[in-house]
Amino acid sequence: MVPSLKTLDWSDFLARPAVARPTPESLRALRHESILVVGAGGSIGSALSMRLAALAPASLVLLEASESHLYTLQRECAQAGVTARTVFILGSVFDRALLEEIFASQEPRLIFHAAAFKHVPLLEEQPLAAIENNVFGTWSLVAAAPEARTVLLSTDKAVEPASVMGATKRLAELIVLSAGGTALRLGNVLATRDSVAEVFACQIAAGGPLTVTDPAASRYFLTIDEAVNLLLSAALEPESPALLAPKLPAPRLVADLALFMAQTLAPGSPIPIHITGARPGDKETEHFWSARETVRPATSDALLRIESPSLGAGQIHDLLAELRAALDARDVPAAIARLRRMAPEYTPSSSLLALMAQQRLQRVLS
Repeated sequence: MVPSLKTLDWSDFLARPAVARPTPESLRALRHESILVVGAGGSIGSALSMRLAALAPASLVLLEASESHLYTLQRECAQAGVTARTVFILGSVFDRALLEEIFASQEPRLIFHAAAFKHVPLLEEQPLAAIENNVFGTWSLVAAAPEARTVLLSTDKAVEPASVMGATKRLAELIVLSAGGTALRLGNVLATRDSVAEVFACQIAAGGPLTVTDPAASRYFLTIDEAVNLLLSAALEPESPALLAPKLPAPRLVADLALFMAQTLAPGSPIPIHITGARPGDKETEHFWSARETVRPATSDALLRIESPSLGAGQIHDLLAELRAALDARDVPAAIARLRRMAPEYTPSSSLLALMAQQRLQRVLS
């Protein structure tokens, strides 16, 4: 039986003060907002949705593409008694008619965009799916709501990306920022669905081994509650567009997380750790900003504001049109080339370069 991650006191592992919660006074501003959460049934999206529902904003629309996840969220909101003025919608950001209906009937002015593909090795094998969902899903949402402000849940993997996932999230940042929105780069959020912590819990339940890619691999770790607090703080930042990141101390070793979980969930049981080697798209460590970016304080003490190279809305529109054509042609080399034009700091992995070479050869032979 896989142990519940809810029983773990993550503060023992993080060994740092928890990220500050927004004050009740500051959160009052959200009670007057009409809010849309996209990806509302995900691990972070559902926790965010519950917090927002408890605030009882003017209206709250929870959009989720997974029937199962939306049903679970709806049930949890009902059990918590926070369904007043909350609308649950099963659908996708790619359904333009649905988005138009939502904006016409509910008039959301603040959007939290928490829907994305996130598994790095899988997306290295499926780059077109990553581009379709993470880039054009964001573009579809922003284009449907030019008057609303979008808060994007981004990732530290968008910094000098070594993976398709990171590169697509960097493009999503550029899209949201060009529309006057806010992007928040988070690190690895503990206990989310299919996260490394959940993988370790399953491996511990099976008696091991725990698989770690590199003994030197390190990440910035956050709890789900901290991720929600940061998203709420990002939405309350007065200046936009804004690219933000958490103010955190040094990252922690992934191997330390494995050891902590083994000692906590299986005390007295020797659980071996196996080093597997880096996966396609992996980096040894992640950063919240690059050498091309500068940092200054944000209004919230929990956040930093990042000044980053940007693209204008017209330039993004033209480049996305080229990317769309490559995607429609199922042309991986052309799609990656256009991805790199928009995110020149992106370095494709060797496995993706091999996939591109294979497709080129197939096109020559066909």
